[in-house]
Amino acid sequence: MAETEQKPRERLLSTARELFYGEGIHTVPVDRLVTEAGVTRATFYRHFPTKEHLVEAYLRATDADLRAAVDAAVAGSDPQASLAALLDLIGHTTNTPGFRGCHFINAAAEYPDPEDPVRVAIDDHRTWFQEVVTELAANVGHPDPVYAGHVLVLLHDGALAGAQLDDPRIVRTTVIRAARDLLGITQEA
Repeated sequence: MAETEQKPRERLLSTARELFYGEGIHTVPVDRLVTEAGVTRATFYRHFPTKEHLVEAYLRATDADLRAAVDAAVAGSDPQASLAALLDLIGHTTNTPGFRGCHFINAAAEYPDPEDPVRVAIDDHRTWFQEVVTELAANVGHPDPVYAGHVLVLLHDGALAGAQLDDPRIVRTTVIRAARDLLGITQEA
């Protein structure tokens, strides 16, 4: 029974992830979501009382995927190699087909109210990422890991925005070099 109930929810979430990222959240109406997911409006509202509940679920699912990818990238015991793997992951992401910037930055532009549950999901993701890069900066011995962590987040955000506007290969090379310069890492990934 649970599997039957999960299937429409998963289809809705999968459809939302594709459409929200590809076209923007506010431009995609519920009618289109239910049509493309192959569910009824009643099914939609049974799983997501409002569209914003689906938006929050989309961001939380994206956050879980990114956390898993980052955890896998930094799983090594060598701090420099872990940081290099994270930089490579960011560079790879910006060079994938259909890349349209950061899911969270894009959503933040559509949900400016800091009290909105969608914005809270965005902030949760950003807080986690800030903690990860700050810890990596500390692990490689940066004298001010908090500052380095903030710079790394800015580099990350700039790479995700810049790769959408400029040549993503150049953005990738630049963000990796800038982070390596910041942290004094000379070893290649």
